[in-house]
Amino acid sequence: MLREQQMKTSYWVVAACLAANTSGFADEFRPIEIKDQELAELRGRYVMPGRVISFGVVMSSTWRNASGDLIGASTSMQLQAATVKPQFYVSTIKQSGHGGSPKSGSGHVTGGAALNTSRGITQVTRAAGDGNSSNNNIAINVKEASTAPALVPSQGQALIAGQTITGSNAAGSVVVSATSGGVQMAITANNNQGTSVQQVAQGGLLQNTRLLGSSNMVDNMTQLNVVLNNNGPSAGALDCNLNQLAALRTMGY
Repeated sequence: MLREQQMKTSYWVVAACLAANTSGFADEFRPIEIKDQELAELRGRYVMPGRVISFGVVMSSTWRNASGDLIGASTSMQLQAATVKPQFYVSTIKQSGHGGSPKSGSGHVTGGAALNTSRGITQVTRAAGDGNSSNNNIAINVKEASTAPALVPSQGQALIAGQTITGSNAAGSVVVSATSGGVQMAITANNNQGTSVQQVAQGGLLQNTRLLGSSNMVDNMTQLNVVLNNNGPSAGALDCNLNQLAALRTMGY
């Protein structure tokens, strides 16, 4: 009887110690709520080390008026392990139409100031004319390869921070500038036909078109190209630890 009481006493002592230790661990590892703003900064930013072996950006913006005149620009950047410094290269686009000037636009669009401070992906088309066509396109191409693709020879003029590259013709004018760690293409069409802005900067993408005249065709396109290394660890190497844990089931765990 005495031994049984001693054993019960020992059990209570051990239980009290475990309860005290568990309480300490619970306080130390108490879950901490993460705010939505903090999650937004983390979301989608991590991949397996060494998986991305090539990353590229291709952008183009064009405006064709009712007379067939075309103004615009294109830019590209390709980044690999051997790239010393990321660099955008810009080419202006100009085509002549069938002559004559389109009727001056008489439309009016108000508001939209908040678009300049929008975050993430923003695509907007506002029209105050007839017979217009506007396309805002985004493409993300993800491929797998054993080696990085060959670097495409640089075409156009290098875009330097603080510098602008311009072009103009009967359709209007285009200005390409390095802004906020990214690149912006802005088109102002002649004869009050409207404006177009496309920008990749500060972790966001903006495509914004204002159409004030008629029979215009506007195209904004951004394409992201990502190549992932497919020579990573084998499937067996990745799930070996899970297989070891699964084996514990037969032991009652």
